[in-house]
Amino acid sequence: MALIKEEFLNSVVAIGIKDQNEKIRWIGTGFVFAYFKEKVNDNHKKYSFYIVTNKHVIQKQKVIIIRFSSDNDGPAKDFPVELNVKGKKIWTGHRDPKIDVAVINFNVKNVKSHGTNVGFFSSDTNVLKVDQMKEKGIFEGDSIFALGYPMGLVNVDRQYVIVRNGSVARIRDTYDKRSKEFIVDAFVFPGNSGGPVLNRPQAIGLKGTNINTSTNLIGMVKSYIPYKDVAVSRQTGRATVVFEENTGLTSVIPTDFILETIELDINQKQNQIKT
Repeated sequence: MALIKEEFLNSVVAIGIKDQNEKIRWIGTGFVFAYFKEKVNDNHKKYSFYIVTNKHVIQKQKVIIIRFSSDNDGPAKDFPVELNVKGKKIWTGHRDPKIDVAVINFNVKNVKSHGTNVGFFSSDTNVLKVDQMKEKGIFEGDSIFALGYPMGLVNVDRQYVIVRNGSVARIRDTYDKRSKEFIVDAFVFPGNSGGPVLNRPQAIGLKGTNINTSTNLIGMVKSYIPYKDVAVSRQTGRATVVFEENTGLTSVIPTDFILETIELDINQKQNQIKT
């Protein structure tokens, strides 16, 4: 039995840039997010589609490459995305500079027309905000999945994401509104930034607690939390070198801030139309 829908796996994209030799260097992860707009009828809903990632992945770039899997046995397909058009950036970051979320509105029909397999997380069915996570009983010790492309490990001809297991390490301070992030115990590395974090469905639980039987998007990777050690000179007693290591703990940005950033993007575009 699968624990993650294939559609979710196909929603994750590698983000890269071209070097001086026109070779792609993969620098981060993103994922496709479908923001619910309206219900047309019982069989049809309208969505706005976005690529979601971290600000720090794209903010210094002029052009990025986004890779999608082919919908057949062919090679993956790469799409260049200009981040600045006529002097204006086409992506939107969260209004709080400390919240590392960026969204890029894109035409999913155009991408699919090139024979790609595009999955997505839907805001009305596959996403848990902080209050919903608390209501469903997601607490410290519960299992999670972190999806992405650590160290730029991207297949040459396919778009297969790497899935890592972990657990919620600290979240009650987020539930208490004392923190805007929560911490998971999961190893991530450069390249994982911007990747989705999912809760793992449960088959059993303690008596009197809720059991969450579905897999949902609960946040996105920001970065690992480093451990820093300092080398001190015996002669001067001063610090000479700082060593930084990966603790295996990772900061995760809740989905609330993804939704806020998308809503900001929509409002900005509506205001531009009015003016």
